[in-house]
Amino acid sequence: MRRLRVVVLATMFLAACTLQRWQPEKTAPLDDHMMLMSAADMRAPVSAPVSALGTASGNSQGTPGLPPSNNSAAARLAASPRHAEWVKIAWQPGSRDSIMAWVVYPKTSRKAPVVVVVHEIFGLSTWVRGVADQVAAEGFIAIAPDFLSRVRGGPSTVELSGDSARRLIQGYNSADQAAVIVAAANYAMMLPAAEQKYAVIGYCWGGTATWNHAINGGVMGFSGGVAFYGTPYTSGGGRATAGTPAAPATIIADSIAKITKPMMLLSGSKDARIGALMPAIDSMMKAMHKSYDSRNYDGAIHGFLRAQDDPKAPAADAAADAVNRAEEAANLAAIKDAWPRTVAFLKKTLGVN
Repeated sequence: MRRLRVVVLATMFLAACTLQRWQPEKTAPLDDHMMLMSAADMRAPVSAPVSALGTASGNSQGTPGLPPSNNSAAARLAASPRHAEWVKIAWQPGSRDSIMAWVVYPKTSRKAPVVVVVHEIFGLSTWVRGVADQVAAEGFIAIAPDFLSRVRGGPSTVELSGDSARRLIQGYNSADQAAVIVAAANYAMMLPAAEQKYAVIGYCWGGTATWNHAINGGVMGFSGGVAFYGTPYTSGGGRATAGTPAAPATIIADSIAKITKPMMLLSGSKDARIGALMPAIDSMMKAMHKSYDSRNYDGAIHGFLRAQDDPKAPAADAAADAVNRAEEAANLAAIKDAWPRTVAFLKKTLGVN
């Protein structure tokens, strides 16, 4: 009898562990934005050694007043005067699954609205947590959820490698994407220090998630979103035949029509994929009288917020090296304009004076 009880308990334990694991739906489509990414965009960023001081400007903490770059994020977090903590959030009310998230509080005695920070395809990295820290520095409660918590087998504070995160995120469906944003927003809005309203900002994969959240309406308190180099839903296009040309993918107008909150799109001119879709997005948003703004920064690349002026590896020749230096300068110029616009947008939509 004792042996039977042990076997039963062991079976129950294994079943519970299995329930904590989540597998993406086999029928879930890949993210449209991700399917079109170039090989360079899909390559996980690598931080330079600390001794390199992180950026071309030589500042180990990046540019004051801006989010950190990839290389300066760790030093910025280490020096931050703001309170931050890891939290576990229920996937849904009553769910046994949990999501790990990084929360950063502003240094203020007043209640603050919430900003959900949605990571790239490279997962909840040190850099994303550095962006959340800067969001809090601007006066908001920032929460950056780990969308891969269930995929990786459960909530964890251990940072996945960019390549591992990218592999896990493929096939992530939009319903689960929306559920994580809602869970994070609700957790933060229920904090005693929070106001009951939120905005969403995201980058790359997270930029597309920001659009999707706006299209699907979010929950009460949603006030708007800022998408860095991410696009709304697109059609699959059409294959060429012997008598007809191929039809390129286009923005789905019916999805744009569902947006009721202000949106902003920020991209770089060297990101040809986003640039090709921006005229259609701009036209549809304006034709439908949506509250919307966009910028396509000259010479900036996909991922300019993370890259900024972090030095690239030495090029093979002087001409290529000059191109790299020009990109670094363009990326930094882009974020110097884009971040103040982002903060102004968030303050306006969230009613912060």
